[in-house]
Amino acid sequence: MVTIFEPQRHNNCIAEISIFMKTFTAIIERDPDTNLYVGYVPGFPGAHSQSETLDELNENLREVIEMLLEDENLAR
Repeated sequence: MVTIFEPQRHNNCIAEISIFMKTFTAIIERDPDTNLYVGYVPGFPGAHSQSETLDELNENLREVIEMLLEDENLAR
């Protein structure tokens, strides 16, 4: 499940992404130069992406988080 809190100021918003019974909070900004949405999960190295739409960005972030969690589990 992805919940997006729409931008209130400065074209920023927050998304909560639930994966494997965990919820991750992503910070999303709109890049003024490229007009792309850019998102990252604070405190989760490598969990970042960009896209033309919020829906696509959330799907990209979900995939990145899933891959990072799988890699983390394999490393154990």
